Amino acid sequence: MNQLAKSFSRFSLLFALLCLLAVSASAQSNRKLIRSGNKLFAKENYRAAVPFYEQVLANDPNNADALYFAGISYMTFDKEKAADYLYRAQKIKPNVDRDLEYWLGRADHINYRFDSAIEHFQAAQKNLRRRDEERREELAMLIQHARNAKREVENPKDIFVKNLGGVVNSAYSEHSPVISSDDNYLLYTSRSSEATGGKPAADGEYYEDIFESTRIGEDEWSPTKIVAGQLNSTSHDASIQLFDNDTKLLLYRADNNGDIMVAERQADGTWGAPKSIGDKINTKDYESDAFITKDGQTLYFSTSAYSENGDLDIYVSKRNADGSWAAPKSIGSTINTPFDDDSPYFADNGTLYFASMGHNTMGGYDIFASKYDSVARRWAKPVNMGSPVNTPDDDTYYRLSPDGSYAYLSSYRIGGYGEKDIYTINYIRNVRVQGQVFSKVDSMAIPGVELIFNGLQADKRPISYRDVTRPDSGFYQVDVLSGRNFQVQVSKDGKQITMEELEVPMSLNDTTTIVRNFYIDYVDTTATRTGMMAMKPIYFDTDEYNLRPQSVNELDRVVAYLKANPLVNVSIEGHCDSRANDEYNLKLGENRAVAAYEYLKSKGISERRLVTVSYGERKPAVPNTSAENMQLNRRTEFRVIPRADQPAK
Repeated sequence: MNQLAKSFSRFSLLFALLCLLAVSASAQSNRKLIRSGNKLFAKENYRAAVPFYEQVLANDPNNADALYFAGISYMTFDKEKAADYLYRAQKIKPNVDRDLEYWLGRADHINYRFDSAIEHFQAAQKNLRRRDEERREELAMLIQHARNAKREVENPKDIFVKNLGGVVNSAYSEHSPVISSDDNYLLYTSRSSEATGGKPAADGEYYEDIFESTRIGEDEWSPTKIVAGQLNSTSHDASIQLFDNDTKLLLYRADNNGDIMVAERQADGTWGAPKSIGDKINTKDYESDAFITKDGQTLYFSTSAYSENGDLDIYVSKRNADGSWAAPKSIGSTINTPFDDDSPYFADNGTLYFASMGHNTMGGYDIFASKYDSVARRWAKPVNMGSPVNTPDDDTYYRLSPDGSYAYLSSYRIGGYGEKDIYTINYIRNVRVQGQVFSKVDSMAIPGVELIFNGLQADKRPISYRDVTRPDSGFYQVDVLSGRNFQVQVSKDGKQITMEELEVPMSLNDTTTIVRNFYIDYVDTTATRTGMMAMKPIYFDTDEYNLRPQSVNELDRVVAYLKANPLVNVSIEGHCDSRANDEYNLKLGENRAVAAYEYLKSKGISERRLVTVSYGERKPAVPNTSAENMQLNRRTEFRVIPRADQPAK
């Protein structure tokens, strides 16, 4: 080997050694970073743990351990990234952790991939050791939650969920919305960096504080700020309820493991120091949330003091004559479950809304509703509020607006600002659709046209609305559910003439009106047409022959035409529906013809040009099978009497 080859060989060996040392040092650095992240991970301080895992991934994008732990951490504030990281970890290292299938199932569940979630949960069941009975029960429950979620999402309600916006919501948790009686002043709880002291708690988020904002527009709020006064402490504080004409506030404070407190508004508008609601309510255990009924006599609250396994249950207390609260009683096993039942809210209509991790939840907390049967003295079985109110993750603090037309909710859902956000829950309202049906031939309004609006509810169930155009104007009017497309079937005399599409925009109030006219290929054969004039029938109320105002308008048109065409003579023909006997109807039909005859005479039309005849019920325009059809048969028609030199039509 020559000298150059020897030198190159030594250089290659040295370079390889240096690379090996660098890789080793890098690997040691990554392991150290993962250990640091895992210490915070073990304390559930996921936000603080993530940066350590991300540093590892900056050095080594295919580090399965960092992807795995980062994926679990992201589930608390970025669901979509959580699933991405966990699936990447599985692809790189399928056996990265024995709980991988469990966490893939959790990530798929909160990202609405329910079938995949169930498959992962079932795979996790197969990997369990015999002694893992607690995890076995949890997985069975999670599979049921995923099935519940799939069913509810496939059958959504006609509800519009709207984020309250970035003025109120942040990348941290916002919850516990409290609205004033005029719906213009909002109190809520936030764990953002603007909280008192700006110091994070053990879990990496900032301590809860109560913030306020004022409505400055229909969907706009003023810049938020911490509530002035003594509401907020150096620990967790959360808003619960304004009561007594907005002069008092129920709130949560983390003292003594969590208590319900009361604060009063001071003369200067600030809030005074919170005081315990009473020793019959607050215990050494955890009291979470509460609600006082409008009459001030009943308190619903959630506590862990009386449960066997430390879960939250809802209790009720009555106010004593001296203003204190009596010893509480459980609201009962119909409402309370072996899991957390929290956040009670009693509406004016007697419905109790609450959040629960039990019952048929879609996952996490769901909002449920139940009414009290005062006769049977028991609560009805709680009903899941369904999708889109509830999601596969936590949905809590459901509170109706003062007028009950919509609600506020705190929820961790896809598309939010980070963790829990505050939303409004609006029921999609009806829109009034109205207009007329005209003939394309001569633009005359056509009576007796049936319009059927066919559409689908949010859960894909069909809905249908129907009306028939009015005899005197061809006018129709229907109230239809907004926010969807309708197929409008237009028919006359039982025969479909056309089918048209109508897109109805979403409305969140009941005052929207849409005008839609229809122009169809149809000639109204119930009208007598001479030249450019169509003498349309006039219509009458049941058993009446008085002229309606609309009939007078039509008769004035006939007068104008007859005066412009002095050679035209008219037969005035009275008709009835099928009620009453034939003899009676013949007389009623004659009276209806005479009513029109007398009016034409009063306007200067010679009686020599007019004849009257009654057909009673013998010549119906349409079958007498409905109230609408009978109206079309209660009529007087005008038929031109042809001259001797003019063929009959």
